[in-house]
Amino acid sequence: MEESIQKAAILIEALPYIRRFEGKTVVIKYGGSAMTDPGIRKMTAEDIVLMKYVGMSPVVVHGGGPAINDMLQRLNISSQFHQGLRITDDQTIAAVEMVLSGAVNKDIVNLLNLAGGNAVGLCGKDGNLFHARRIDLNDGIDLGHVGEITDVHEEIVDVVCEAGMIPVIAPLATDREGNTWNVNADSAAGELAAALQAEKLVFLTDTPGVLQDKDDPETLIHELHYSEVQRLTEEGVIAGGMIPKINACLKALDYGVQRTHIIDGRVAHALLLEIFTDTGLGTLVSH
Repeated sequence: MEESIQKAAILIEALPYIRRFEGKTVVIKYGGSAMTDPGIRKMTAEDIVLMKYVGMSPVVVHGGGPAINDMLQRLNISSQFHQGLRITDDQTIAAVEMVLSGAVNKDIVNLLNLAGGNAVGLCGKDGNLFHARRIDLNDGIDLGHVGEITDVHEEIVDVVCEAGMIPVIAPLATDREGNTWNVNADSAAGELAAALQAEKLVFLTDTPGVLQDKDDPETLIHELHYSEVQRLTEEGVIAGGMIPKINACLKALDYGVQRTHIIDGRVAHALLLEIFTDTGLGTLVSH
């Protein structure tokens, strides 16, 4: 009986959040162990499907760096990086598109469907969702087909959500000449959240959140204000792969997204803990 009472208490704690977020859009950047660990994959899919069943509109944006690396190795195509960005020539972009919009995207769709959802796979080329332009670096290095988003045409995502389905989006883009661009998935999630005027943008990562000391989980910054970002970046607290996530959070906040979160996707049912409990987890990035 005691266990049943505890379960009821958990549901009651979740009730105000279910009421608050009914009909609201939540963009989820899906990455890290949540994409690779079998147990965490299953729980993350269950979380997303539950969000849909209680009246929210989850939208999933994913990357796929490890899968791209594996495919390039199998095709005997060398991987080169500059300033953390993959140099993407014609051969590489063909492999990237095959992996992201094919294998990885459909794997996530299948995962959500097995959890009881009704997911649909898209990439940024579908419905002209993402238009991009070449990223030009000041040092003259040609990154090839690496782009930054210039326009978001979110109508196709609205249609999928209104039809009761969960969109799963690979971060590829096109332009008016029909070129294909590989886009940073964190940036794509932020741009899409801004365009959709989402209630929340949530990044699933392999860290507890933003840490004052990257080697000490106890130094988690629970709430990071917009005004603190520049200082923490200059101090090296925000560095590496955290930079595009923070920039995406700031862009989303600028365009009306209410809350942005960077959470530890290795925690069991991390999304439910963040969205439906009083304590939450990770770092809230806010105005």
